Parts: sequence; C-alpha cells; structure tokens
Amino acid sequence: MKLPSKLHRAAAVAGMGVLFAVPGLAQAQAPAYPAKPVRIFVGFAPGGGIDIMARMAAQRMTESLGQSFIVDNRPGASGNIAAAQVAKSAPDGYTLLMTADVHVITPGFTKDLPYDPVKDFAAIGTFVSGPQAITAHPSLPVRTLPELIALAKKQPGIAYASAGGGTLTHMAVELFRSMAGIKLLHVAYKGSGASVIAAISGEVPLLSIAIGQATPHAKVGKLRILAVTSVKRWQLTPEIPTVSEVPGLAGYEAASWQGLLAPAGTPAAIVTRLNAEIDKMLQRRDMLDQLVERAWVANPRTPQVFTEFMTREMAKWAKLIRESGLKAD
Repeated sequence: MKLPSKLHRAAAVAGMGVLFAVPGLAQAQAPAYPAKPVRIFVGFAPGGGIDIMARMAAQRMTESLGQSFIVDNRPGASGNIAAAQVAKSAPDGYTLLMTADVHVITPGFTKDLPYDPVKDFAAIGTFVSGPQAITAHPSLPVRTLPELIALAKKQPGIAYASAGGGTLTHMAVELFRSMAGIKLLHVAYKGSGASVIAAISGEVPLLSIAIGQATPHAKVGKLRILAVTSVKRWQLTPEIPTVSEVPGLAGYEAASWQGLLAPAGTPAAIVTRLNAEIDKMLQRRDMLDQLVERAWVANPRTPQVFTEFMTREMAKWAKLIRESGLKAD
C-alpha cells in the first residue's frame, strides 16, 4: 500500500534526521585526549639536557591538559632503548619520546637499528636549539678558527675532547675538520663533565661542548671560544663568530635540538593538539627565562617541517660518517 505523499515526505525527513543524528552522537561520545596519563620516554639518565627539557614540558602539559604527563627514563645505547620502545608502542598518543640530535646521528653508526628514526615515528614538534662551541685551552697559540686551521695544517693531529663518540660534540668538530681539510685527533670522554675537566686542565688542547657549558669557563679565562656551530651568530652570544663565517666553510651547521615524537600512525588530531601545546608553552615568559638560563632558544617546528628536518639531518650525518670512516667508540 502506497503512503500518501505528505506522509511519505514526513517519513523521509524523519529517517534523514535519524541518519544525521547518529554521526553526531558518535562524535559526542568520542573520548577527549588525553583521557589518561601520558608517558614521555627519555633515552638518557635524569639530569641531562634531554631529561630537563622533558620534565619542563611534562609539567606544563600536565597543567594545561589536565592529565599527568610522566617522564620515564630508559637510558642506554645512545637513546636507542627508549626509541625502540616507543616505536613499537600503540599509536594512541599515550606513549611519546623526547629526543634530540642523537636520534638522527646514531643511524649512521648502527646498521641494525630495530626501527627507522623517521618512518617509525610521527613527528610532533621541536622545543629548542642551541649551538656547540669549538674552544681552545689558552696555551694553544690560536685565537680564531682560521688560526686553528693554519696551525692544524702545519701540525696535523691536534687533539680535541668530546663528550663521547657519536655525540654532537664529536660530530660538530668532525664536520668542521672535513670541510676545512685538516687532521685532528678525537679523544672521547664519558660525558661532557669529564671532557670539560680535561680541556681546562690542558690535558687536551681543544674542546667541543655546548655553548652554555663553555661560556662560564671562557669568562674566567680557562677556555677560549673560537666559534659557535650555528649557521648564524647565536643571539645569546652575538660577539662570537660562527664556523660558517670562515672562508670555505659557508653552510656549516651543527646545532643541537630537542623534540617530541610519537609512534607512527598516531592520529593527526593528537599530533596537532600536542604541537599546539608546544607552541603555547614556548610563548610563556617563565618558560623562555628557563631556556635562556640553559643557553637554549625556543625553536618550534610544525610536524611536517620537523620530519623534513630530521630526514635532511640523518642524510648529512650518515654521509659524513661514511666518507670519514668514523666510529662511535
């Protein structure tokens, strides 16, 4: 039996109302993020730069998002243990990785990583960046980087200290050495503290270290800063020249960075939400003051820009490691 046309239209409209209401109901019932505590893995021991950044971020995200963000230190294997754990975790936004430049350096030394540093992660964003400083003990007769290059060509094999093989303190000098066409002798120490002690005592004439760690010793005459490794003069030390200012070394850059990653496949909405939180916290005056205390400068990136940056950096360091025959140990 056919329905009258008016009743037919009314039934159709009612049915459409039910169809329209179902997606809306599903959307309303979707759980908000975060609905439970979030764990931030750090592949290094408490107290280091990456750990400090993770705790600063966790505190502010806890305050802003109303759920606990918990730092979980899993030190070992240059951060690989924590990275592997996060890479195989559920891509639901509740397991994150705070990492740094080492994340894209290590692959050049380790051929059997259980994860791909870029493809197995969803880049969320970066927090800060900061240059290394190439420094000399006052007994070394050089005051500028060109003078060091000239001396190294006359006396190949001048030793430099780093915080360990495969760290940015190591790679920054190796990139400089390669581009300058000189020979230097790498002396790896177990951590930045030990390398600084060796340098200020005169045990090793050259030192590569974060600018924030070098500055106090330079102020009292125990070290001489020859250059910083950022592509432009560092805004906190504008009087110090860059490596890239030296003729023939244009384009040189070896700046540190720290950023947040999630497992690949993490929903875009969660990635966008967390990236926005990073941007928001990096605009806070109290946060910026804390960064300056550590000689860091806010350097936020979008997820796409962060991914592209990691890809370029990984290729750059892999090329240097391969062509120079470098070893992490």
